[in-house]
Amino acid sequence: MDPAIFLDVTRLARRLCKRQLPSGVDRVGLAYVRRYGSRARAVISEKGFSAVLTEKDSQQTFAWLDSTVPERGQVFQSVIRACLNGVNVASFENGILLHTSHNGMEYRRYYDAMSRRRIRPVFMVHDLIPLTHAEYCRPGVDATHRQRIHTALKHASGLIMNSQATQDSLAAEAHSANLPMPATVVARLASGVVRRPVAQRPLQGPYFVMLGTIEPRKNHWFMLHVWRRLVEQLGHAAPKLVVIGRRGWECENVIDMLERCQSLKGVVIEEAHCSDEQLHAYLQHAQALLFPSFVEGYGMPLAEALALKVPAIASDLEVFHEIADDIPDYLDPLDGPGWLARIRAYADANSREREAQLLRIERFREPSWAEHFAHVDRFIETLH
Repeated sequence: MDPAIFLDVTRLARRLCKRQLPSGVDRVGLAYVRRYGSRARAVISEKGFSAVLTEKDSQQTFAWLDSTVPERGQVFQSVIRACLNGVNVASFENGILLHTSHNGMEYRRYYDAMSRRRIRPVFMVHDLIPLTHAEYCRPGVDATHRQRIHTALKHASGLIMNSQATQDSLAAEAHSANLPMPATVVARLASGVVRRPVAQRPLQGPYFVMLGTIEPRKNHWFMLHVWRRLVEQLGHAAPKLVVIGRRGWECENVIDMLERCQSLKGVVIEEAHCSDEQLHAYLQHAQALLFPSFVEGYGMPLAEALALKVPAIASDLEVFHEIADDIPDYLDPLDGPGWLARIRAYADANSREREAQLLRIERFREPSWAEHFAHVDRFIETLH
């Protein structure tokens, strides 16, 4: 008998109600809704307290979460009903909970409640960055994330890894903390690219794209200094930079550059609220995606760019090699002269470096959701 599937959609519902555009983690959650929603029940949780929605409310909630024009009030009603109905704890035979965000995984009572319902919790681990690189995160996040990871190591029935690099980081943390590793599977994430006709070019002249929330580890400040130097060297002939992503945390120095650096006015374009259609239009015509991060758990923008046959210049990170092999041009994230020279080369209309990468891109094998869920389904089978 196939296991009963439960999907924790708390983060998706919360962001939907705030009308926030989906992040990379949200896109993964939506992919799970599309894959399992027709036979799943929804779970709502807060600080470790949880409730399971009825079949009817679950189906309505899944439909609203995947809708382009969701009804926030109806989602609130479902959540309220779930909380009221969740007081009496139902028991389910052979249940598997799939939880694709880190929200709430630090609470022991969440696992205990699932155990009483006879549901085995399986979490996705996206990264251990707050533990390995706490300096790039908000104060206190490292302690919270350590509690999440350690609690999951102790009590989860299984863990899904988005990359071998994340798996290796988790194994190192488990060894360091003298904790056992539960059953795990590595299932790489699809790019999420939806095939669309070639859009109209959004900007005249050569331009590059940075994609991701503005936060310290993404290295925006460094790249803006590179761009100021480009303007100094090339003047009006300097290529443009499109920064796509909302402003995050501890990025005041980046905001100062964006708002107060006169030489970047009209050359650096900030797109904080970019629709999928706009994003793909920008990517399709870019000279390259620039991905100078100090650390990543996966790197969805890299897979998205290469899936669209757009070159990438990226930091020399292990996980990027795992996703893209030797296709991108790799640089140290602090190699200012190297980035400057490579960007100038790629901006040239007859760039041999860019043409060489376009040839390499032809052998890029895009991870697919079909492959991801094939790994997950086999993993679920081993758990029951």
